[in-house]
Amino acid sequence: MRSVKKLLVVGDRVLVTPEDPEGMTKSGLYLPPSVQEKEKIQSGYVVKTGPGYAMPNPVYDDEPWSEKKEPIKYIPLQVEEGDYVIFMKSQGIEVEFEEQTYVIVPHAAILLIVRNEVVSTQ
Repeated sequence: MRSVKKLLVVGDRVLVTPEDPEGMTKSGLYLPPSVQEKEKIQSGYVVKTGPGYAMPNPVYDDEPWSEKKEPIKYIPLQVEEGDYVIFMKSQGIEVEFEEQTYVIVPHAAILLIVRNEVVSTQ
């Protein structure tokens, strides 16, 4: 995989390397691209995530003489780099960068996360 260090994902967006959809059914029938495009979900691996949901700053002083404000704070996203995700295909935007296809997905469009490590529920 190419380096994506140059890419900065904004806000609550997630950059995903999409998995190629199956071109053949379990019974051996070939599915043309028009049928594959009708699928409602897609899957892939998370390459990068944005910083999260921006929290509003309660200080509303926009006067030039006011003191410097705190930096923006974010609520982090649930997904992490390397996670396998299933997301709503209609919400994703396909982009190409350095001859590699990616999908930019809003965090809210992700339906399922598959992570290798076990997460404690305590």
